[in-house]
Amino acid sequence: MRLEGKVAIISGGARGMGAAEAKLFAREGAKVIICDVLEDEGRQTEAEINEVGGDAVFVKLDVTSQDEWENAVNTAIERFGKLDILVNNAGIIVQSTIEDMTVELWDKVMDVNAKGVFLGTKTAIPHMKEAGGGSIVNISSISGIVGQDYVNAGYNASKGAVRIFTKAAAVQYAKENIRVNSIHPGPIATPMTAEGRADPERVALTAERTPLGRYGEPEEVANAVLFLASDEASYVTGSEIVVDGGYTAQ
Repeated sequence: MRLEGKVAIISGGARGMGAAEAKLFAREGAKVIICDVLEDEGRQTEAEINEVGGDAVFVKLDVTSQDEWENAVNTAIERFGKLDILVNNAGIIVQSTIEDMTVELWDKVMDVNAKGVFLGTKTAIPHMKEAGGGSIVNISSISGIVGQDYVNAGYNASKGAVRIFTKAAAVQYAKENIRVNSIHPGPIATPMTAEGRADPERVALTAERTPLGRYGEPEEVANAVLFLASDEASYVTGSEIVVDGGYTAQ
């Protein structure tokens, strides 16, 4: 198993990509702390993992709260004795033009998508240093690499922040054997994209703009996260993996 003996925290782990990551990590031998504000769905994912022999625990986490981050990390330490992997997966997306976007909405997007990654990383690093190293995987987006005419610019900005924060953290903590990398999904079939996928014109446009001609599946992102979290990526830090069906290659 590729994560045998590892302990992992996954934010936004209740559903979508986060749940796919949690289930894959558990199958590969990791002890998993599923963190989310969605308690019912988080506990369902916890149960699904444990029912098939995995080892998972759900912890309620608002990623904008430093106190709740400290509780999540302390749960990992108290329950499993260490922390090897952090996946900063939690995120939100909103629909608004720049001129119509309120300051409050801008702050909300930046708080969840960017500050949440900062707080998770900040809280995890001391324990990873104690363990002799670790792997942090930040879920950004292709929206952190390119501008898009149908995406809220605040979302682009927040995911761009995740991208460059990842590189800075990787450089600053490499000597501590802490690797920090980012994943940049394109259009993925998750609850977050459900509204757009209900519009046949939007689905057709996505297929047209994506060389592979379809939305990706959460498991296809999870496979890339697994690689970066595992020791197979021991010489990979400050890098980004784009999982977008070729969207940004054009």
